[in-house]
Amino acid sequence: MSTMATRLSDLFGNSRIVTGLLANLLSSICIVFINKWIYVHYGFPNITLTLIHFLMTWLGLYVCQKMDIFSPKSLPPTKIIWLALSFCGFVAFTNLSLQNNTIGTYQLAKAMTTPVIIVIQTLYYRKTFSTKIKLTVVPITLGVILNSYYDVRFNLLGMVFATLGVFVTSLYQVWVGSKQQELQVNSMQLLYYQAPMSSGFLLLLVPCLEPLSGEHGIFGPWSLPALFMVLLSGSVAFLVNLSIYWIIGNTSAVTYNMFGHFKFCITLLGGYVLFQDPLSLHQGLGIGCTLTGILAYTHFKLAEQEEGKSRLAQRP
Repeated sequence: MSTMATRLSDLFGNSRIVTGLLANLLSSICIVFINKWIYVHYGFPNITLTLIHFLMTWLGLYVCQKMDIFSPKSLPPTKIIWLALSFCGFVAFTNLSLQNNTIGTYQLAKAMTTPVIIVIQTLYYRKTFSTKIKLTVVPITLGVILNSYYDVRFNLLGMVFATLGVFVTSLYQVWVGSKQQELQVNSMQLLYYQAPMSSGFLLLLVPCLEPLSGEHGIFGPWSLPALFMVLLSGSVAFLVNLSIYWIIGNTSAVTYNMFGHFKFCITLLGGYVLFQDPLSLHQGLGIGCTLTGILAYTHFKLAEQEEGKSRLAQRP
């Protein structure tokens, strides 16, 4: 009976993880295309849109707690201030990296997030990764290089912003998981407190990085269709942010990052199918390499989990 109960528990746990990954996949792909529509057709400011995303995330969580979907847990601001700041830092530096680098260089830098997360967790959190898991980074990085080979250009300022962006993004993703364990909170409870704090910091950043007025300024003028699309983007962002916290809290930052590479491949293919974006042969090979690395990571990770369960079962 205990074996059957364990198997049912594992099946339920895996189905929950698959559901969370699927929710993140669909909402992330959806928000990419909504945001692309907003940027192409309306030119809405990028960081201001991110600020709206987090405000609507907090509003969504406020509604959820009023409906008793979760119970807020009082958290000292000093415990989450670095998490909130790291979020703002990754938004600012990744945007500055995109502004000062080619798309290829930007994507190549983002691919470095996975090995940096592994280094941070190994050095500061004493977490161990098998050689097989580490080697899966190789085909993923190769795939990104193939995708962006003809568009990689290096300049000093761009490299500085790209390096800072990778480091702060890695810290943010690691802290999302570690803070849930440290503070004994779930994804909703942590995000409920982090979202308004990050929004406040972003509010200070926006006037420094984006125009306040003019055709593409923060205060518009914006048409009703533009505002509708921005609110729609914010609503989908609520699902994206919540699923990110849930995935990292229930798996790991590395697993979420691997899943991020998978979403990137799906987004490229979606752009090719829906928007007729060009997709060259070397990009197709890059997608193949990346997907191979992701499948290898999934296989090795599941094998390690099964091995760990077998060892526990054999203990007296």
